[in-house]
Amino acid sequence: MKNSRIFLIFLCLWLSACASVVRNPVPEADHMNVTVLDRTDLRQWGDRSSRRLVPYMQNAEDLEARWGGIMHREHNYLVVSGGGANGAYGAGVLVAWTKLGTRPEFTLVTGVSTGALTAPFAFLGSEYDAKLQEIYSTLNTQQIIDMRNVFAIFGSDSVFDSTPLSRLIKKFIDDEMIEALAREYHRGRTLSIGTTNLDASRPVIWNITRIAASGHPSAAKLIHQVLLASASIPGAFPPVYIEVETPDGRKYDEMHVDGGVTSQMFLYPVTMDWSEIIEILDVKGAPTIYVIRNAFAHDDYKAISPRLIPITDRTISSLIRTQGVGDFFRIWTLANRDGLDLEVTWIPDEARDEIGVKPAEVFDPRYMEALFEYGYQRTIDKGVWQDFSKLVDDVRK
Repeated sequence: MKNSRIFLIFLCLWLSACASVVRNPVPEADHMNVTVLDRTDLRQWGDRSSRRLVPYMQNAEDLEARWGGIMHREHNYLVVSGGGANGAYGAGVLVAWTKLGTRPEFTLVTGVSTGALTAPFAFLGSEYDAKLQEIYSTLNTQQIIDMRNVFAIFGSDSVFDSTPLSRLIKKFIDDEMIEALAREYHRGRTLSIGTTNLDASRPVIWNITRIAASGHPSAAKLIHQVLLASASIPGAFPPVYIEVETPDGRKYDEMHVDGGVTSQMFLYPVTMDWSEIIEILDVKGAPTIYVIRNAFAHDDYKAISPRLIPITDRTISSLIRTQGVGDFFRIWTLANRDGLDLEVTWIPDEARDEIGVKPAEVFDPRYMEALFEYGYQRTIDKGVWQDFSKLVDDVRK
């Protein structure tokens, strides 16, 4: 009987391994030339400048017709980082900012990972605050991910099944919202979301507003895929396989995962000179970058058990934190170089005690609601926007 059970276990493992994901990846020789929705202008490499943008703007027959909605006025940019359940902090900040009556309209919004789920609502404005609050204060782990059974994990591309999250994205980012994104594109505003092309091991920046305005019948599907991919932690959540096409009509798929693998937050590529764009658009005054970092300045001290999972978990957490600090410095460097003001906010370490709730699961609604309220009340009572030098001081502690 014992040998039969052992044989059955190995049989199940072997069968599950045989059921691995089958894909059709882009050949290396073609990966720089593929299109999405029959277009080449819906995305760009995050580590490579779109050098065509400035000449395109300078040579436009009617600059006002395309960019008039953001010309001859002040600019404000919003950057929303990754952070998983800690995205509740940024959501609380945004809703309180609306309450104060000082939240500006953002010319450009970027988001990565949990920030990718926040960014569309922040971009479209305060009328979407209720949805933002619902996402970050009422949902639990079971509404976002399903745990695969132990046999299904072998041969699979992830530990969890993100089908519930996919359904939620389709529910909240509905046709009406996509139409609103398209309208803002025609005003000149931009919503950009970051993913990681794991085949190329490079960041990708998707112009969500341009996709929405493309008129392509699969535009909504692609937007949903990009948002899901940006929030899909490799190994934990399945990658998202996005269909692409070569110039001669051959179809392949690209593997996209969490944008936080390559960057916790971004504004625009380092090689792009934003001061030229400011001049062309006749921006009034120095634009302001607002950065919401959905993370603590430091991880709390914790003696780590000498086991694989705790060690791996702590290592990834440390990598994410230090990468986020590096991204802060990169954006600060861009702001100084291109003449932009920079305001930042992050979760202060003392918030752990003030919140009074520790997460009991991956997405614990009690913890997220408490963190949302903390971000909200901190914004109302004290104001959360700090000079970059304050973050540097906190990190050095």
